[in-house]
Amino acid sequence: MVRARSGRAARKAGRKTGRRLLAGTAAAVLTAAGVLAAGTAGAAEAPPAPPAARAGGAAVPKHALTGYWQNFDNGATVQKLKDVDDAYDIIAVSFAEAAGQPGAVTFTLDPAVGYGSVDDFTADIKAKQAAGKSVILSVGGEKGAVSVNDDASARNFADSVGKLMDTYGFNGVDIDLENGLDATYMTKALKELHAAHGDVVVTMAPQTVDMQSPQNAYFKTALGIKDFLTVVNMQYYNSGAMNGCDGKVYAQGSVDFLTSLACVQLTGGLDPSQVGIGVPASSGAAGSGHVPPSVVNAALDCLTRGTNCGSFKPPKTYPDLRGAMTWSTNWDAAGGNEIAGQVGAHVHDLP
Repeated sequence: MVRARSGRAARKAGRKTGRRLLAGTAAAVLTAAGVLAAGTAGAAEAPPAPPAARAGGAAVPKHALTGYWQNFDNGATVQKLKDVDDAYDIIAVSFAEAAGQPGAVTFTLDPAVGYGSVDDFTADIKAKQAAGKSVILSVGGEKGAVSVNDDASARNFADSVGKLMDTYGFNGVDIDLENGLDATYMTKALKELHAAHGDVVVTMAPQTVDMQSPQNAYFKTALGIKDFLTVVNMQYYNSGAMNGCDGKVYAQGSVDFLTSLACVQLTGGLDPSQVGIGVPASSGAAGSGHVPPSVVNAALDCLTRGTNCGSFKPPKTYPDLRGAMTWSTNWDAAGGNEIAGQVGAHVHDLP
């Protein structure tokens, strides 16, 4: 997905706005092998010594709002985790990136977001968890170069994500790899992670083209971990027209686009509880595909209640649909928290 100005592209949009501000207090890095090192030059502070006890947090609610928190400054409102609106049930910290070993990932807290120490960051994670939220680590983004394509890289991925969970207290992982993935080995990696962390929250954010058929690698991966997958929040933006489950072509930016593409996943094998509608928080958050909160809420009503549909009518209702997602909490804050206030309230009012 091209995330022009959106920030979910941690690189393209970030470079345009100079998000990687390397001056000031350096953040800490957990390397692929689990070795702790200073992130940048300056007064570096090491992360808490692993393994730190994870605060856990309540189970993900039946209907949940997911939001991506930007670990960088790209022109949206800069937030600390404690600033994220309480409507968000799952907060995906963006992004973990490729480390030295194939498949392994690392996370660097960006000084641009204003944390004085890693301890302050982990304290905010614990506070969100104490309020019943799940805080997870998103891997990839538009320019993410993480490759899991054999047994060794699958093991490295699972081990490195597990160490980051233990060190920072994350509840789980979000897979946002937009340059392709290998279903066999990503499935293997996530199963290894689940075996080590039975309560792991696993979400995915594929592009629309990645979920057009159960034969696509992303869809295969989702089905391969169906027994513990939390939710797939497909990106219904920066897409162009796509086929709905009725075989007709729908243009993005409409209720029909949201409902007919959700139907592809719902009829392709995912449980309703594993399907969420991913939308940009504002027109500034994505190059295309932004819709008003009222359109998202109408799509939720159509899928769960059979009301407020457009021309497309799903074959049945799905009252257990998980909910919605937005890129990003920062862009939502910049727009007055419309997603949190309007879509969040609607999600939490679903049957």
